[in-house]
Amino acid sequence: MNFKGFIFDLDGVLVDSIPLHYDAWHKTFSGYGYAFDEFIYREKVDGRPRMDAVRNIMIGADERQMNEASDIKQRHYLDMLEAGHLTTFSTTIPFIKKLKKDGILMAVASSSINAKAILKSIGILDDFIAVVTADDITYGKPHPEIFLTAASQMGLAPSECVVLEDAQSGIQAAKSGNFYCIGVDRHQNPNYFLNADMVVKDIGDLNFEFTFPTAS
Repeated sequence: MNFKGFIFDLDGVLVDSIPLHYDAWHKTFSGYGYAFDEFIYREKVDGRPRMDAVRNIMIGADERQMNEASDIKQRHYLDMLEAGHLTTFSTTIPFIKKLKKDGILMAVASSSINAKAILKSIGILDDFIAVVTADDITYGKPHPEIFLTAASQMGLAPSECVVLEDAQSGIQAAKSGNFYCIGVDRHQNPNYFLNADMVVKDIGDLNFEFTFPTAS
């Protein structure tokens, strides 16, 4: 299959920010007395817009508390970013630069409102035709709107695009939008990637001929 566009999730695909998000959420929810662990993070938080994640955990809380928790999580996360705790996967920048050289259009579709700042900080913001965040959509993942918006901004149909995701909600969103989806399983959790068309351990494992298996 020949694809004209790649749409990347940010957290866990391009940058190693999942530990930061998890720690920020853990501090936030623990402060309100809610149980929170890696399983809950994967099932109810990972890849989702911040307020959707809050609502999934803080059942019974009022809107004021939930908005407060969302703001607290953001402060925790930004504190860790400013402290230099974010790392980039070693294959990220070479892969992006190779795609650009080969004329492949690229977009980022991330629930993180910090996406543009992060991409700028690692020097690849200008390589993307579009960066779509939670601020640009009505429905978060697992709804396909964020990927459909990214494809539209690149001038491409879903069938012309590959989505790279590491979260169940993102994979569900991609498949609901009729995209070819590659799951990036960095932590050997195959059960999270059953609906992906293809699974790799790292984006560097992809060859540059794009000879992916034909989707059924």
